[in-house]
Amino acid sequence: MRIGQLAEAAGIDTQTIRFYERQGLLEAPSRQDNGYRIYTERHAKRLAFIRRCRILNLSLAEIHDLQSYEDDPHQPCAAVNTMLDDHIGYVRSQITALHELERQLVALRGRCSDKREATDCGILAGINGGSEPADNYQRN
Repeated sequence: MRIGQLAEAAGIDTQTIRFYERQGLLEAPSRQDNGYRIYTERHAKRLAFIRRCRILNLSLAEIHDLQSYEDDPHQPCAAVNTMLDDHIGYVRSQITALHELERQLVALRGRCSDKREATDCGILAGINGGSEPADNYQRN
């Protein structure tokens, strides 16, 4: 199948497939004489694995490591368990940071009623000088 067909089947953009190839997460496909990439079912399965990992918010490095265990399945999976434990810890720290961010946003929202003009807005005043945003959460 061609890259467009693979992208459609996987529900992702062709540029994402090319990105995964450049990152070494998806092996480069063979090419036809005309230069078109030809993808196989193996590519589709690998792409589905990557996509599921990304849904779990695993990093590209973590995905690469997991793929090495898939490619050599006779290794002990202790390192996989450790990786997932570390990732769970990271997710828990993000949840804590998000709870703090929510608390700060709710406090800011409580500083203003809907009937004020922007010059008297308690939210803007809070952001400008009263209430510091959460340091440990960054929205990308």
